[in-house]
Parts: sequence; C-alpha cells; structure tokens
Amino acid sequence: MRSIKFTIVLAVALNLVQCLNRNEANYTIAYPEPRPDSISLQFLPGIVCTDSLDFNSAFSPDGKSFYFSHSSKGKFNIYVTSFDGKNWTKPSLTPFSEVEYSAADPFIMLDGTIYFISDRPRDESDTIRDFDIWFVSPQQDGKWSAPENLQAVNSDSTEYYVSLASNKNIYFASNREGGYGDHDIYLSKFVNGKYETPENLGASINSPEMDHDPFISSDEEFLIFTSVSRKDSFGEADLYYSERKGNQGWSLAKNLGKQINTPTYEYCSYISHDSKYFFYSSNYDVKWIDVRYLPFKIKANSK
Repeated sequence: MRSIKFTIVLAVALNLVQCLNRNEANYTIAYPEPRPDSISLQFLPGIVCTDSLDFNSAFSPDGKSFYFSHSSKGKFNIYVTSFDGKNWTKPSLTPFSEVEYSAADPFIMLDGTIYFISDRPRDESDTIRDFDIWFVSPQQDGKWSAPENLQAVNSDSTEYYVSLASNKNIYFASNREGGYGDHDIYLSKFVNGKYETPENLGASINSPEMDHDPFISSDEEFLIFTSVSRKDSFGEADLYYSERKGNQGWSLAKNLGKQINTPTYEYCSYISHDSKYFFYSSNYDVKWIDVRYLPFKIKANSK
C-alpha cells in the first residue's frame, strides 16, 4: 500500500516538474550571441540595428518576438522580428501600424496587450496632429483587435513612451500644461477598472528641462527615464533612475553612470521580463547590457 502511494506521489511530482519545465521553456528568450557583459552591444545588428534610426525594445510574453520602432521617410513605425527556432527573422511591419501615420514606443503586458503611441486621429473630428497612447489586444484567431485610444489618459498635448506596472498603473511623458519643464513624466493609476486623472511625478523626477521615456518596474519600486541637459549629464540626454521609498515617495533622481550614458542621447530604457538585460537606445541603435552593471540591484522578475 505504501509503495502504491509513493508511486502516485512520485508520478504527480514528476508531472508537476514537467509542467514547470514547459512553462519555463515558454518564457525563455533566445538571446543572440555574443551576449553583452560590462560593455553594451548593438542588439541584432542587421535585423534590428540597421543604417537608419532604430529604437525601443519590447519582447513578447513568450520571448519569441521582439518589437521595436524604425524610422523611414519621415515617419516612425513598429516592426517585429520573431525567433523561428534557429534564427531571428527579417522584421515585418506590425498589422496595427498605418503607413500614413507614425507609431512607436511599444510596451507589452504579460497578457499580450501592446500599448504604443501614434499620431493617427482619434476619430473623424480630430484635427490635432499630436501623439496619443493607443493599445491593441491579441485575439484568439491570431489577429489583433482594432487600435483603441486610451482616452482617460490622453490630452490635446503629446503623450508618449508608455510603461505599465503589473497593477496596470501607467507611466508616460507629456508636454501638457502645468509641468515643471518642456516635457514631464506622469502617472495615471488604474483604480476599480478605470484610469484616474494623470498626476505629475514631482520635482524628484521632473526638471526644468525635458524628462521623458519612463520605464517602471512591475512592482513600482524603481523608475528609469531620460532627462535632457542636467548638470551631472555626460551628454545631450542621459538615463536616470529613482527608487520609491514607501510613503516618502520617489528618491531624488540619479544618473545611471558613464557605463551606459555617453556624450550623445540615451533614451528608451527597458528591462527584459526575465530581468537579465537592460536595453536602451543610443546613436541610432538599440543597445543592451547585463543588468548587473546598473548602479542599483534588480530583483528577479521585477521586469
């Protein structure tokens, strides 16, 4: 009798391990070689990094697709490359990009929903050519829902570079009135299924110049963003970070350091969902570096 019980328990345990292994495999990112260590590298040169302006980074939840923005003929559009089991494929234009309008800054939630920005009109009466936040959701037939404008967050000014925490609180940049500088970073909290009025993150984050491209960790414990022309900057614009101190709010922003920042413009920060690599854009390319070389510690799966 004991041997029968032991056999059953062992079978259940082995089945659980197999399930866990399958789940882990589903979320394994096929990073290309060589992988970066302490020095940042171009990501997928010839596929993502080309002779044009390429920026942004966003992996699909299963790690098999990589979304980024590409500049062509005066417009931005979102492209995707996928891992076919051996190689990363030639990028293709995403179905929710429209060639007559710009689309950029994709951010992907774990349910597959993609948030992005676009200067397409909200409706037929919209005559203001500004960037708004939009989103699409994956459908059961493998297609995407029609792009939907996030009206509760958008304004008649520009909104761009979206990042969401696991609770769906959304962080973004905007040049709406009432900010500290040219562009500021804002937060709109997701409460009872709705987005509240966006609030400015305050002087610990925002400066008299321009602050944009926020990346928020899934637990909202740290924020990375781009700031222009600060006194401690290494170049045109640098990446900075701030940590949230409970009820005390955000710590005073600090420079990410010269390991990442250069005399040029650094922007579009992103951390892979396995918390292994830090991605950012610089010199017209997408760069990546091991997260161990960030000046603060990243928790596993903090995204």
